[in-house]
Amino acid sequence: MSITNPSLRSRIYFSMVIMILVSMLVTGIFTIYHFKAKNDVYHEKRLSRQEERVIATIQYFLKDSELQENLNTYIKDFADKILEIADVNNLEINVFNTSGEILMSSQIEIEDPNFYLQTISDSIFTELKRKEHVVIGHVQGDTKFLSTYSYVKNRNGNNICIVNLPYSRSDAANKSEVSEFLTSLIVVYAAMLIGVILLAYLLSNYITKSLRVIKERFKSVGINKKNEPIYWKGSDEIGSLVAEYNHMVTQLEFSAEKLAKSERESAWREMAKQVAHEIKNPLTPMKLSVQHLQRSFDPDDPDFKERMASFSDKMIRQIDTLSTIANEFSNFAKMPKANIGEINIIKLVNEACELFSETENLKLNFTNNTGKEVLTITGDNEQLTRVFNNLIKNGIQAIPNERKGEIIVVVEMTADSVIIQVKDNGIGISKDKKEQIFVPNFTTKSSGSGLGLAMVKSIIENHQGSVWFETIPPTETSFFVSLPMLTNQKDELQ
Repeated sequence: MSITNPSLRSRIYFSMVIMILVSMLVTGIFTIYHFKAKNDVYHEKRLSRQEERVIATIQYFLKDSELQENLNTYIKDFADKILEIADVNNLEINVFNTSGEILMSSQIEIEDPNFYLQTISDSIFTELKRKEHVVIGHVQGDTKFLSTYSYVKNRNGNNICIVNLPYSRSDAANKSEVSEFLTSLIVVYAAMLIGVILLAYLLSNYITKSLRVIKERFKSVGINKKNEPIYWKGSDEIGSLVAEYNHMVTQLEFSAEKLAKSERESAWREMAKQVAHEIKNPLTPMKLSVQHLQRSFDPDDPDFKERMASFSDKMIRQIDTLSTIANEFSNFAKMPKANIGEINIIKLVNEACELFSETENLKLNFTNNTGKEVLTITGDNEQLTRVFNNLIKNGIQAIPNERKGEIIVVVEMTADSVIIQVKDNGIGISKDKKEQIFVPNFTTKSSGSGLGLAMVKSIIENHQGSVWFETIPPTETSFFVSLPMLTNQKDELQ
């Protein structure tokens, strides 16, 4: 698994973990926002209650109509009452006249007049005229403030003064409460995260284990083998995938049977055409010879006996050709079951060379480069003999009549196999014929069925080996056969 291309198991695992972390983050942000909004409402309501008590107390103090009408005359008594109210409620109170100028303040004892407001700002004063009650907030240093401005009215509903209550907010309690809540939230989410990690691990294992089973079955699917279905109890998405796999296996088996049948029929059709073609070739001259003999038949002809002998020779040769063709097709079609046993490949190849050593106008060299007299493989002695006979015979037939023939057979070995090379100095194989050289019925010669090399390839592959060739037209061609050695013999070599 790579970071850029994570596995499905990792994606499930990380998705669930990230979902919990995002959920915790969103909950934390919402909690902080909620507590802040709740804290703002709390302070505003608290200030509003304090303002209502202060105004009610002032109005009670000013219930005497004479005080209401001559507030400036009794300013000293009013100031004392304001100080008393501020002290009792632990508040800071500023009182302004209806023009926005300061009348008195609970901070009046402080000599610095800049410590408290002297006049109401124009913006607040304008807002007061419109709403008669204004709440503003501002920050001074690290401290947050709320201030209320409200009119105090007489019994006739007329404004007689403006009361301002500056209120210093303390968010310490809110921060402590938020901190405690978030700590509890983190503990809860940490426990949830551990649970989710475990759940994600189990769930991802369950899903990927099921998919691994399906993957292994897909890897083992083959067109020329029995493909086993998968049995799945559930009816979930994986069950649907399994059902599709089983359906595919059934269809593949059906298609493979149809394909095999079609291939067999096609192969036999091609074989029948080739047999007909090969048989027709000698039948034509045989027919012509019989017709010629029939037309020229004369029992009194002194040369008739000689012509009859010549005719008989021709017939025998053509009949032998037909017999050879029939045998080749029969051998290729039957390809009898291999009789497997241990074979000394050095001896087998050498005997095949000796069979052709007396061929006219041919020099045949056998070279054993293994350094051993006995090199054992497992295989069918008769089939492998046919292979090397065929390769040597093909090499001889590839040499032009005007050229001195030379066949070189070399046996070599590698760490785990033995390699036999059959080299001829024939005309080679042209580029356009290389791809078809092992195809049944294909031949580069003027005669023959074209089954020899196809048979060679089939036999060698059935022996778990391989066959290939190298050619340099028009001077030489080498065929190579590789066969596996016995395991115990490999160990001896190592």
